[in-house]
Amino acid sequence: MELYKIIIVDLGSQTTNLIARRIRELGVCAEVVESNISAEQIINQKPLGIILSGSPMSISDQDYPDIDRKIFDINLPILGICFGMYLIADHLGGSVGEMAAKEYGSIEVSISKSKLFSNVPGDITSWMNHGSEVKTLTDKDTKTIASTKLCLYAAIENQKKNIYGVQFHPEVEHSEYGQKILSNFVFDICKARKNWNLDNWLSQKILQVKQVIGNKKAICAVSGGVDSSTAAVLCAKAIANNLHCIFVDTGLMRLNEVEEVKKNLLPYNLNLHIIDAKERFFTKLKNVTDPETKRKIIGHEYINIFEEEAQKIQNIDYLIQGTIYSDKIESSKTSKHSSIIKSHHNVGGLPDKMAFKIYEPLDELFKDEVRKVAKTLGLNENIYNRHPFPGPGLAIQIIGEITKENVEIIRHADAIVIEEVKKAGLYNKIGEIFTNFTGVRTTGIKGDARAYEWLLAIRSVDPSDLMTSSWSQLPYELLARMSNRITSEVKGVNRVVYDITTKPPATIRWE
Repeated sequence: MELYKIIIVDLGSQTTNLIARRIRELGVCAEVVESNISAEQIINQKPLGIILSGSPMSISDQDYPDIDRKIFDINLPILGICFGMYLIADHLGGSVGEMAAKEYGSIEVSISKSKLFSNVPGDITSWMNHGSEVKTLTDKDTKTIASTKLCLYAAIENQKKNIYGVQFHPEVEHSEYGQKILSNFVFDICKARKNWNLDNWLSQKILQVKQVIGNKKAICAVSGGVDSSTAAVLCAKAIANNLHCIFVDTGLMRLNEVEEVKKNLLPYNLNLHIIDAKERFFTKLKNVTDPETKRKIIGHEYINIFEEEAQKIQNIDYLIQGTIYSDKIESSKTSKHSSIIKSHHNVGGLPDKMAFKIYEPLDELFKDEVRKVAKTLGLNENIYNRHPFPGPGLAIQIIGEITKENVEIIRHADAIVIEEVKKAGLYNKIGEIFTNFTGVRTTGIKGDARAYEWLLAIRSVDPSDLMTSSWSQLPYELLARMSNRITSEVKGVNRVVYDITTKPPATIRWE
């Protein structure tokens, strides 16, 4: 069956693949392409429409990400989002400049009549993230179709050319009617038909693994989390005994983590190798406080261990990782125009030269999509409903130096928090929850004496695409139980606080 797809031109936005994901949720094939794609290459792919993504850059920057302007002449519907709208306005003879006052977060938008806004109310709340704006439009066929208190051109259209632009981000969860707006573009304007689902993706991916790896051997880095476990089981279906899975006990694991991983992965015949590398990681991380340095040390050490184990197994050509799209976004591996937020040990923390090729079967999916794939593959609920636990482990829940003492503190605090959330029946209702070692001591009282001890911070976020997240509004009684147990049962802690920051401006993990 021919796939009638929407092409998304990546101009460096952190939400580029989220746009693709939203299109896929509508049941339509979507493909992300680099900004240097030519109009001719797009024509050869026979898409039904084009979306131009946002970008962290400004159109006034000297090296801003431009596109082949012939794209505007190939008679396909085009939707520009944020920076993508600036390119449209610029091409149509308008001007773009800096705003006197910026717009970030949830902003009220007044909507005018337009095909793009069919069945959308006149006033909606949408997610803005911009300091520039369209200042003027000179093309007589181009008009504004939405505005805010500060921005006259919050959306524009040129019906004659079938070109639309929005200043806000309809792809993020916090934008009201965002999916409806994308649906209007995809179905009403581009005339697309439903042709994509996750089951089709899975069967095609297994076939791709067979084609890429073939009869060669591969090792897969597993942490016991949903991402790496799903990558391992998926690839095992394609290459069977040619896959060897390696679990590295870094000493930075949660309480009873090693035993749980063994139990959860045993039924899947993954040739599991468990490596005790606790002392090795603590030695490498001694006196290191910078979070980026921590992540890169951990990433490099993982690779060293994988290379050593690969030599023992012999003839290993590939390293399979459970990298998902949100990992790549934060590590700036999606586009040359992206902005680095933090390196993930399995993306930005990898050395330039390695003894094998990297293969990442899940790198176009988001977390909840991975969970669905895991369930389809038959993984048990302990895996596909497990909260995220990144490869660097407790290292990125500790501000400052990583010591055995600090790890034990956060390990036991984490266990208490997770136990209490499960007892409250909320574990599967929140996205993830964990504690952070802040590196700060505060004055307290224990046993009628002054206790100058550690401050810990609990962080919990609601389920989301992980590009934007809201903090979980947990019951006060639950927070009180957690705090009371941690300060009573975890030696060296006398104060617990709760993080109520959304993403953005914060990331989910502190380090």
